[in-house]
Amino acid sequence: MGRTLTRSILPFFLFATCASAQAQQRPASPAESDPVTMGWMQGSPPPDDKVVRQEDGSYYQFPRTRWAFSNMRTLFPTANLQRGDGPPSALSRQLRNDLDAVTFLPLGSNKPMRWDEALQASYADAILVLHRGNIVYERYFGVTKQHTPHMSFSMTKSYYGTLAAMLVEEALLDEKQTVAHYIPELVESGFGDATVRQILDMTTAIHYSEDYSDPKADVFAFALAGGIFPRPNDYEGPDGYYAYLSTLRKEGEHGSQFVYKSVNTEVLGWLIARVTGRNPVDVIQERIWGRLGSEEDAYILVDSHGTGWAAGGLNATLRDHARFGEMMRQDGQFNGQQIVPKKVVQAIRYGASKTDFAKAGYKTLPGWSYRNQWWVSHNRNGAFAARGVHGQTIYIDPAAEMVIVRLASHPLAANANIDYVSLPAYQAIADRLSGQ
Repeated sequence: MGRTLTRSILPFFLFATCASAQAQQRPASPAESDPVTMGWMQGSPPPDDKVVRQEDGSYYQFPRTRWAFSNMRTLFPTANLQRGDGPPSALSRQLRNDLDAVTFLPLGSNKPMRWDEALQASYADAILVLHRGNIVYERYFGVTKQHTPHMSFSMTKSYYGTLAAMLVEEALLDEKQTVAHYIPELVESGFGDATVRQILDMTTAIHYSEDYSDPKADVFAFALAGGIFPRPNDYEGPDGYYAYLSTLRKEGEHGSQFVYKSVNTEVLGWLIARVTGRNPVDVIQERIWGRLGSEEDAYILVDSHGTGWAAGGLNATLRDHARFGEMMRQDGQFNGQQIVPKKVVQAIRYGASKTDFAKAGYKTLPGWSYRNQWWVSHNRNGAFAARGVHGQTIYIDPAAEMVIVRLASHPLAANANIDYVSLPAYQAIADRLSGQ
């Protein structure tokens, strides 16, 4: 099956690497790649050269991504997260006119950059800054508007991680227990003897690669199993996320270091399903999304079995992500209720082993750690974040009483390509809001 699978993914691999190479050589600027200017999917029907599709992979080719990330529901099967029955929780607007001119030094540079220039550098589709629960800055670009759910990618992990940590706090999940105890179907897989805690903090030792430069990388098989990438006609691999997890094997010893592998979050979703007896999407809706006073429904991409893509499938609006971030900033309290136990939020903010994290080699994140599917900075402001590829983030700064949410469609996936701008920009805004 290995040769068959490699042969099956090769056409998409060539497509993806070609698109990535083009983006690195000379990506169109934010203005040049504006999805409205480019005319993607405009007209009924749109011209053939302006169509964005899932089945040919064009949705994941820059600059079509600048339209696709705000329209994933038109491309994929999804499950809904209802906003709930009550009124939206209040986010008062007290806009400031001084933030665009805030300057900072990008990492490794002695040339100052302005905040509004940083938005262009990150190919922002939407950005919002909350200060003490008030909207002090909010902008939208391209086809992304106030009521537009946008692809969150791995920010999704932080929602699942928060829910799982709640279940641990309630003793429905035992963080010291093995995966196989809850999911016997994975006893022969590499996850079988991993603990729930190791899954939560991604310290499992699994033979799995997310290297997009390698046509044999496991990430392609993972995406094909979930239907995220188009399947060739000769595809013979596993069908669905859970089926794929069973194929992975152990490599090394669990618990020795942090290694970012999205498949851990899929195991986490399965654990949530097993101990609650329900679809995790419904549990997130009931326990978190429906209690925030969200303005809009959200949705999550699902595989052929209706399993939500826990590692990256959530789509939600800018303001509703901000509500989630503000709830976490306030130790789990929001919309007149304690949504997440304070102890759970405090554990996330405390972080995990910085030594284990350092072994992963993130040059733009020195001194960070990873706890319950959250990125923890351990900086002087105690900031922590949900992060997703192509520039998605919920950045929470407790000291500055600030939450920044950015939704983006940067031509390159890895956030290392924009952290050099984003991280000092966030700190500069925090300093301005704190009166420094």
